[in-house]
Amino acid sequence: MDIVLSAIATALSPACLLANGVGVALGIIFGALPGLTAAMGVALIMPLTFNMPTVEAFSALLGMYCGAVYGGSITAILVGTPGTVAAAATMLEGPGLTARGESKKALDMATIASFIGGTFSCIMLIILSPLLAKAATAFGAQDYFAVAIFGMAVVASLASSSAIKGGIAALLGLYISTIGTDPIYGDLRNTFDIPQLFSGLPLVPVLVGLFAVGQILVTMEQAFVKNSQSSINVEISRKGLSLKDLTSNAYNFLRSSIIGTVVGIIPATGVGTASYIAYSTARSASKTPELYGKGVLEGIAATESSNNAVTGGALIPLLTLGVPGDIVVAIMLGALMIQGLVPGPLLFTEHPDVVYGIFTALGVSNILMLVMGLMAVRPLAKVLLVPTTILMPAVLTLCIVGGYAVNNSTFDLYIVFAFGILGYLMAKINMPASPLLLSMILSPIAETNFRRALVISDGDYSVFVTSPISLGVLLVTLGVIVRTVLVEIRTRRKLAEAEEQFVSDSVQ
Repeated sequence: MDIVLSAIATALSPACLLANGVGVALGIIFGALPGLTAAMGVALIMPLTFNMPTVEAFSALLGMYCGAVYGGSITAILVGTPGTVAAAATMLEGPGLTARGESKKALDMATIASFIGGTFSCIMLIILSPLLAKAATAFGAQDYFAVAIFGMAVVASLASSSAIKGGIAALLGLYISTIGTDPIYGDLRNTFDIPQLFSGLPLVPVLVGLFAVGQILVTMEQAFVKNSQSSINVEISRKGLSLKDLTSNAYNFLRSSIIGTVVGIIPATGVGTASYIAYSTARSASKTPELYGKGVLEGIAATESSNNAVTGGALIPLLTLGVPGDIVVAIMLGALMIQGLVPGPLLFTEHPDVVYGIFTALGVSNILMLVMGLMAVRPLAKVLLVPTTILMPAVLTLCIVGGYAVNNSTFDLYIVFAFGILGYLMAKINMPASPLLLSMILSPIAETNFRRALVISDGDYSVFVTSPISLGVLLVTLGVIVRTVLVEIRTRRKLAEAEEQFVSDSVQ
């Protein structure tokens, strides 16, 4: 109990509260501005947290995460453009309310729903994580190998409309992870006699390049191609929510929060999936489903409570098994490793102060998000007026500073720009970057535990199927791969049939 109270006191210290508040404010801005994403924001501020104490660093990262997921709703409601993928479903109802002069009511509903969903998932994180971590203490090396393979397979299959592209990205990440020193024997691999690569590619420059610089290049290209800056109306009405609006959505909040938490626990599904599932469920349960799509508060309550509930749910597999629930949490997995911590069941026994500090920091992030959303949304919404051609170069400058600051190395800047170009090219061909990143992070875990299991079993490969946990996870992984292949074949067949039908109709 003393450790828990000490962890809570740390997360509530002035330094952590300041880091959390700055993270939430920046997150809201990143979420609200189209072209800036939660993954970009977390990757961008990670270098700034490198020398911070762990709980203080995660206060900033979690603040950015929660703020960005919520911030996308501002643009979706006011402008009819989702600031993030998380707010895509919110866009179905937000513009209708704004058109009726109820933008303040819609924003307040998004803020309160986000707080409820995030707080619910935080409570579930506190309850479920220690139980799952305790169960995971029975895991052996072969079981951790199976879990790592499962995480990579799921991300590769779900992160793109094309399973082939997702698989290629995952394989590219596997190759990149081999650069450096062999974890067992210490031999150099794929370093091309470059001394800076002997310890492998540094994670922070890779993250900044892949998720920040790459997205900046895409956004800048779009801005210059359009060659215009359209005026954006960000006027917010005066009338807010009533108590009846909240009480009538009580069950909707709870149901959607549960959906978001469960979706967050499942690796690679993400906030977008949670939003649409909750929205569809709310519409099916509504007595007036015909009003959906025209501007109803129930839809916003469902989407925003569910997508923010993903934040806590996604941390559960990260902290207990080392498998991130979504791409932003995958970046946080890298942040944990940079801090010298290995996520998994031992984290709860060896560093309980850090674990409960993270729990508290997540709760604080949601409280700060509520306060800023209700009191400061008007000035925060004004950032939508900043032209893209001014904003993106400024963010690019921060990327350069962040990439250099970790190791004060010019070579790291080469990595930032190399992976920035790679991220840009992958975006242009619609190849997801998340499988590449997750493979880079998980493949060392998979390789080390694979070889350790073989050492323990004297080279007996049956160790991976004689363990019930490993066998079960590998079978589920195989099922995911087979299902993905079948879906890919079915999709390509339908496209071919549609193309043949189009040609036939054209001839006639």
